[in-house]
Amino acid sequence: MADSNEQELSAEEAEQLAQIESDGSALGVLVEDLASSSRRKRQFAARVVGLVAHREPEMLVPYIDELMDALYRPEAQTRWEVLDALTLLVPEHAKEVGGAFEGAEAALFDELSSTLRLSAFRFLCLWGATDRSRAKKVWPILDEAIQCYHGDLEYRDMLGSLHEYALGKIPGEVAEELAARLHFDAENGKGSYLKVRSSEIYESLVKRFKLDSPKRRERKAASDDSDDEE
Repeated sequence: MADSNEQELSAEEAEQLAQIESDGSALGVLVEDLASSSRRKRQFAARVVGLVAHREPEMLVPYIDELMDALYRPEAQTRWEVLDALTLLVPEHAKEVGGAFEGAEAALFDELSSTLRLSAFRFLCLWGATDRSRAKKVWPILDEAIQCYHGDLEYRDMLGSLHEYALGKIPGEVAEELAARLHFDAENGKGSYLKVRSSEIYESLVKRFKLDSPKRRERKAASDDSDDEE
């Protein structure tokens, strides 16, 4: 297992990764600790799961259900580490991780942890970018998050994930609403990064979808069975 960040690992983390590398069953034991009654065990397990995801995400595929269940633990760190791991599984396993949608939505509006909110936003953007129906499903809550966190420090990083979403498989009506949402910042954003990044996303959407004066539309309530495959 590649370990390019060995200097950043604690001795306990490095030992656990080495054990997983030498004994495949060790990962299953670690994942079980995500449901431990001990907060420390849960957080440690989530941290190592995140490290595994960055090195060999396919190792976590058999444990996707357990990872999604861990999104309902009380502490923020367990949830953001697991969300980051699930995000790395999206490119090859978007359908399988779709069950994380509700947990990610709850995390997106966590009042205490900006790190958790950012991880949730990143997951939802990347997952939504994989399919038109997923893009429609996530857009209302991404739109709400844009409005909620526009002035917060994490919004700068959220724009990076929003750019990935905009480049993905999104339908024209979502592209139009997203462009309309970013139009003001694209022209009048405070701070060079906010203006430049918003303008970059806006212009790419206008060009790709041939938009003319994009507008936000009145949103209809989503049907409960709008995305059966997930």
